[in-house]
Amino acid sequence: MAINNPYQAYQQNSVSTASPGELTLMLYNGCLKFMRLAKKGIEEKNLELKNTNLIKAQKIIQELMVTLDTSQEVGKSMMAMYDYMNRRLIDANLKNDTEIVVEVEALMTEFRDTWKQVIQTNRQQSFAQGGQA
Repeated sequence: MAINNPYQAYQQNSVSTASPGELTLMLYNGCLKFMRLAKKGIEEKNLELKNTNLIKAQKIIQELMVTLDTSQEVGKSMMAMYDYMNRRLIDANLKNDTEIVVEVEALMTEFRDTWKQVIQTNRQQSFAQGGQA
């Protein structure tokens, strides 16, 4: 099936050519986007916007949990944090509470920024060794 929308084609190509690290970064960014939209829904008393986007954010967190390697201690710690964030978003949805969304957004931003730094460091090391990232 051909894609007529150039932006949609770009998005599909971005995902299909991204490295696993870049895909994880896309998940973090998507989750943050959905939390911002959910906050907007709460502020505007638009329950459908809030609910839809909190569920999307939760699904991303659940995907991060499913794909997480918990064989190392850092993975186990991340799993606990993902579980916490997921439960907090459920609370935010039930209570229409933007403060909870802000809390989870701050945690997710830390994860995203750390992950972005890991990707950049790996690229620099790869290029320094004569490889490609």
